[in-house]
Amino acid sequence: MALINENYLKLPGSYLFSEIARRVEAYKTANPEANIIRLGIGDVTKPLPEAVIKSLHNAVDEMADEKTFKGYGPEQGYDFLLKKIIEFDFNPRGVELAIDEIFVSDGSKSDTANFQEIFGLNNKIAITDPVYPVYVDSNVMAGRSGTLGADGKWTDMVYIPCTAENGFVPQIPTEKVDLIYLCFPNNPTGTTISKTELKKWVDYAKVNQAIILYDAAYEAYIQEDDVPHSIYEIAGAKEVAIEFRSFSKNAGFTGTRCSYVVVPKEVMGYTESGEPIEINKLWNRRHCTKFNGVPYIIQKGAEAVYTTAGQQQIKALVEYYMANAKMIREGVASKGIEVFGGINAPYIWLKTPTGMDSWTFFDKLLTEVNIVGTPGVGFGPNGEGYFRLTAFGSKENTEEAIRRFTTEFKI
Repeated sequence: MALINENYLKLPGSYLFSEIARRVEAYKTANPEANIIRLGIGDVTKPLPEAVIKSLHNAVDEMADEKTFKGYGPEQGYDFLLKKIIEFDFNPRGVELAIDEIFVSDGSKSDTANFQEIFGLNNKIAITDPVYPVYVDSNVMAGRSGTLGADGKWTDMVYIPCTAENGFVPQIPTEKVDLIYLCFPNNPTGTTISKTELKKWVDYAKVNQAIILYDAAYEAYIQEDDVPHSIYEIAGAKEVAIEFRSFSKNAGFTGTRCSYVVVPKEVMGYTESGEPIEINKLWNRRHCTKFNGVPYIIQKGAEAVYTTAGQQQIKALVEYYMANAKMIREGVASKGIEVFGGINAPYIWLKTPTGMDSWTFFDKLLTEVNIVGTPGVGFGPNGEGYFRLTAFGSKENTEEAIRRFTTEFKI
C-alpha cells in the first residue's frame, strides 16, 4: 500500500489563483462576449528587453556549435552570472558576497517553497498576514502547520498582522519563533518597511538564533530612499538572513524562469544538541541533489540584464509598470476607496467598500465591469476586507480598466 503524505490533505480545496481561474472561466463560458481585463495575477505583459533577446539568440547559436556547446552546467549557476549579480545588485549597496553564497534557480516561488526542506519540523514559523500563500502552503505540506482553525489560521503558525491599523508594519512577535518569512516590497499589500523597522527583526533573529527568509522579488520597484533593497544593508543581517531575488518582475522572466538565492556562510542552523551548522552547506547539498541548474541559454539572457543597455531597458520596464500603478492608485482613490501600495511596488491594495467581503467584491468587479483582481482573504485572514490589483497589465488595458472602474462600477 502506497501511503501518501497526509499533510497535503490539510490544504484548502484550491490554490488561490486556481480558484480565481475557475471563477473567471465559468463567467466567460456564460458570457462569451465579455472583454475581461486581468489585473489579478502578478504576471508581466511587456516582452523581454532587447538586450536579453540578443543574448538569448547568441546563446542558442553557441549551443548549435560543437566548440561552444554546453551540457550540464554548475548547479549553483555559471560564474559569469554570479559575478554580475554581486557587482550590480549588492556591491553598490555596500554588501560584499562570495560567489559560492549565491545559487541561481528557476524562480522565487520554487525557492521560497523549497528552502524550508532543510529545516526540522519542530521549528516555529512566523508569517506576516496577509502573506504570499506559498510560504504557508509549503510548510503545511511539510507538516509544520498544525490544523486549520475556523478563524483561517493554522494552529502551529504565528501570524503577524499587517493591516491599515498598524500601517502594514509587522510587529516583533511576543513568543519565540525560529523561521520568519518577510517580503518587502510586500506581496500582496505593495507596502514597504524602513531600515529602522527591519533592523528590529535582524536584532530579534540574532538574539533568538532565528533565521529570516527575506523575499525581495520586487526590490527593483522601490522609489523612496529609506526603503532597503536588500536585507544585507542592515548590520548583522548576513548572520541571520536568506534573501530571495528574481528576474521575473524587473526583466520580464516570468515565462523564462531565472532567479537566485543568497545564502551567506555566516547563517547558522542548529542540531538538537546545539551544534551550529552552515545553512549554506545544507542548501548547496539540497540544490545539487534535486536541481540540475538553470539552462545556459537562460543564464546568458539574465547576464544581459547587467549590460548598459540591459540596465536602461529594465529601468524603462519598471517605469512603465509603475505608471500603471499610479493610474490604478489614483483611479481607485477617486472613488473614495482607501488605497495602499503602488508607490514602491507594482501592487495596489485597497479596502473593499461598504464592508464588503473580498470574494463578494471579486464577483461584483468581474460581473459588473469585467475586471479580475485578487481577493485579499486569499492571502490570509487579515486580508479579508481587502483586494489586490496589479500594475502588470498593458497601459491600454489599465486605462480601460480604470475608465470602467471610475465611470461604470457602482459602490
